[in-house]
Amino acid sequence: MKIVLAEKVSPATLAIFQEEPGWNIVTADQITDLKAELADADALIVRSAVQADATLLAAAPKLRIIGRAGVGVDNIDAAEATRRGIVVMNTPGANAVAVAELTLGLMISMCRGIPRANATMHAGKWEKKSLQGSELRNKTLGIIGLGRIGLEVARRAQAFGMDVIGYDPFIAPVIARENNVALLSLDEVLSTSDYLSLHVGLTPQTEGLINQKSIALMKKGVRIVNCARGELIVDEALAEALQSGQVAGAALDVFRHEPLKDSPYFGIDSILLSPHIAGSTDEAQEAIGIQLANQVRDYLKLGVVQNAVNVASLSEEEYAEVSPYIEMAVRLGQLLSHAAGTSNTHTDLGHVESISLTYNGRLAQLKTDMIRNAAIAGILHGADGVNRINASAAAAERGIRIQEDKREQITGGTGATLRLTLHWTRKSSSGDEHGDEQGTWTGLATVLHGHSPRLLSYDGIDIEAELAGTLVIIRNQDVPGVIGRIGTILGEAKLNIASFALGRDQAGRAKPARDSKPGEGHALAVVQLDLTPTSTPTQPELQQTLTALRQVDAITSVRTVELGKL
Repeated sequence: MKIVLAEKVSPATLAIFQEEPGWNIVTADQITDLKAELADADALIVRSAVQADATLLAAAPKLRIIGRAGVGVDNIDAAEATRRGIVVMNTPGANAVAVAELTLGLMISMCRGIPRANATMHAGKWEKKSLQGSELRNKTLGIIGLGRIGLEVARRAQAFGMDVIGYDPFIAPVIARENNVALLSLDEVLSTSDYLSLHVGLTPQTEGLINQKSIALMKKGVRIVNCARGELIVDEALAEALQSGQVAGAALDVFRHEPLKDSPYFGIDSILLSPHIAGSTDEAQEAIGIQLANQVRDYLKLGVVQNAVNVASLSEEEYAEVSPYIEMAVRLGQLLSHAAGTSNTHTDLGHVESISLTYNGRLAQLKTDMIRNAAIAGILHGADGVNRINASAAAAERGIRIQEDKREQITGGTGATLRLTLHWTRKSSSGDEHGDEQGTWTGLATVLHGHSPRLLSYDGIDIEAELAGTLVIIRNQDVPGVIGRIGTILGEAKLNIASFALGRDQAGRAKPARDSKPGEGHALAVVQLDLTPTSTPTQPELQQTLTALRQVDAITSVRTVELGKL
């Protein structure tokens, strides 16, 4: 592995990477040409200075992950990273205590006039009478956004005797109750608070949240703290409210444009300005670096995805449970891809219009984003640049619709299955005036013994076969003698059979094979070949064997699928 640390990190962060044998670690002070270093890099670590834009990512064809030491990812083109199959991770929460402490510090500074007291003392003045302050005790603190930082602020504010109210549509009421926060509507929080602290991310709904209209709802004399995002506030509206006295004070650590060089706040005594230092403590930077290094290492070594902004995050325990199904899904996708003719080797059966995934039983209770992406990646196997990170985006670019369904309650059978269906169309081979032909290919699979992916049903026929190795999929009319002919042909080609799974339709439940006669039953064989370096046929030899199988009268189709070893 090659890890490029494009910006300075703590010694503890560097040590985590250096402990891994065989890893090549390039630090910021060693870099003279970042693009050149990224040409063969597996991971890129940045803070806020390096712009990981499309141009930079184009110079990193092997890059698998970008780690951002901090919360914001504005300097990373996450959409381009997703398109290239690169995981983007950040470190939310590692600096929560630092931000919460500064929030309380700014509140105390406002109510006690500490900055002015310090400035007048340095000027040789003793202005005790003019520095009459107020207490936080018995005041109401309104918190907009009750995530990790918001709750840390709430806990500390309560230690000062404040009453805490909050607004967050994405928090469970039980969490608010456990932290003694009264959940109210946004308008109620705005109109009731003596102090208002912002702790939400930037979205179309939150941009400009503090504006002329919302300020008009607030108590006269409210004090506002923003250690979240500068874009949450309409600067001109707040500056006007400070000058009119509607807002008694404000403390801002973040700004719409940074560094702050021109602002309506300049010259207003009732506002405190700090240069985005909320997370800038020795302890927070150390914690952020260590958390990020562990996340990146675990992804590169184990595939565990944590705190990703462009793919579902999984804890190590969650990943351990879901990973066998991720592997099963990609193999099932590859199997159906060959059946539907979307692979590079078969193009006669048309193009995929949509993909349906149904998660049954225990599988429906898990985080299934990676399972979905793995199945799509399997279906698009061979398409340039498609992997398990960007598979959904790649399908959308190709106009393939994705439908998902979860069914926790199932009766009988195995406790966790994935049903994958490809809906395809193709031009009518007979020039049918009614237009394109349509159809579906469906597979049902599970995982046995915690590690073995198994096919349970294929195109409507129940069958059990291991999804591994070289498989020969044979459709045939359900008549005597077919199995014997298959065995003879493979034996004459000196191909050893590792397993031979059989299935047949029941009461016309499955659709007829393409070449079967009306009213005739049909069957399915999945033959796993036991190939070794000494028994693997050349491509012409294999094709000759497949041709021999297709020449058997009762056999209607023969396909091979290479799924690789487990």
